[in-house]
Amino acid sequence: MKHNLFVLALAMSLPAQTLPAAAQTETLDTTHFVAIYDYECCTTDADGTPVTDYMQLAVQVGRQLTKSMPFSQYRHQVSPDKHDVAADFQEAYLHLPTIWTGYPEGQTTAREFIFPHEFEGSEPTPHLEWMLTEDTLTVGGYLCHTATTTFRGIEWRVCYTEDIPSTAGPWRLNGLPGFILKAKSTAHTFCLTELQQEATPILFELKPDIQNRSYKKLLKYRNEVFGNKRYPNEPTYYIPDVMGSIERMDVIKGASDSPLIFANGHPLLTKAHVYQPLEKE
Repeated sequence: MKHNLFVLALAMSLPAQTLPAAAQTETLDTTHFVAIYDYECCTTDADGTPVTDYMQLAVQVGRQLTKSMPFSQYRHQVSPDKHDVAADFQEAYLHLPTIWTGYPEGQTTAREFIFPHEFEGSEPTPHLEWMLTEDTLTVGGYLCHTATTTFRGIEWRVCYTEDIPSTAGPWRLNGLPGFILKAKSTAHTFCLTELQQEATPILFELKPDIQNRSYKKLLKYRNEVFGNKRYPNEPTYYIPDVMGSIERMDVIKGASDSPLIFANGHPLLTKAHVYQPLEKE
């Protein structure tokens, strides 16, 4: 598998047999509203050429907890028949986990796929030390205040509005006296594009075959795998027997006849980009 994969500009339909089997679910809370963010990451390809990777993020804000997830996961939850191959491969470049903040109570749980396994790790919900500023600006029609913090080695500057009664935000960013509309670090940017008022369930998928680790160990493993210098050219370098770990492979014709490879229902990259961690430590 030495084909270069390119992120598609158009959506294609993935055959039904390549989709993961439906998992049992537990309802944790009811959504008060859903926030859709654009997420961008500035990095380089394997040759050092600057690139900006892009995907969308959905944040379900409930009364007791929040769930932040790649948009394709949220879309499949609300529209099971819809599947976007292009979005799957965009998301595969960015390694953004699903985050339940407040589940279990007082803790944060992260879940992500690092081929060939899906991993889960929990920890007490971190308390972010915010420095509030007097700066104000308008974002998406909302009057916003600004604040800064350093979380696990990454400095963030965010815009939040008190007009939306929530302390939530994208990914793991939260704890301000208002809702976070925009967050920016050196490499990463989250920007709100849409708010949807709805009362859908916030679900937790029960997966008996998931790999459980402490969040500290999961973070260390993630950064070791993706942060290795070999990763952009050899995204599966860390797997001794790649073909032996694949139970089912689907190859879909992509842009300019470039194949898109799905292994066990997940995108399999043969080229990647330099990893820009959201958490360094």
